[in-house]
Amino acid sequence: MSESERSYPQPSVTVETQPFWDGTAQGILLLKRCRDCGETHYYPRALCPFCFSGETEWYEASGQGRIYTFSVMRRVPAPYVIAFVTLAEGVSMMTNIVDCDLDAVAIGQDVQLTFRETEGGYALPVFTPVAA
Repeated sequence: MSESERSYPQPSVTVETQPFWDGTAQGILLLKRCRDCGETHYYPRALCPFCFSGETEWYEASGQGRIYTFSVMRRVPAPYVIAFVTLAEGVSMMTNIVDCDLDAVAIGQDVQLTFRETEGGYALPVFTPVAA
């Protein structure tokens, strides 16, 4: 980690989210899909937030997304971009945009999944802009 990059705190890992974090350790972003209504949801949970079914399954996300909205955090020792990224699978997740010019980040920009190590050794899914 360079001096200009921020550190990432260890996530709260629960029995429900352990497969998600196991996937990130392998460089895979896992999402949950309901077997009853077919809806994908994020953040991982046992019950579908759409129909409340317990019939959910994990599947691998494409890693492709688009910036829905963002903010550049500048009044910190290591400035960074926090954003909502809408994944190709239709769900949105709060994340960081990394490896970029902070002033070049834009709404609607295509992004690609990458990972950063947390203070606890877990892999955190973040995104980097796709070159046009």
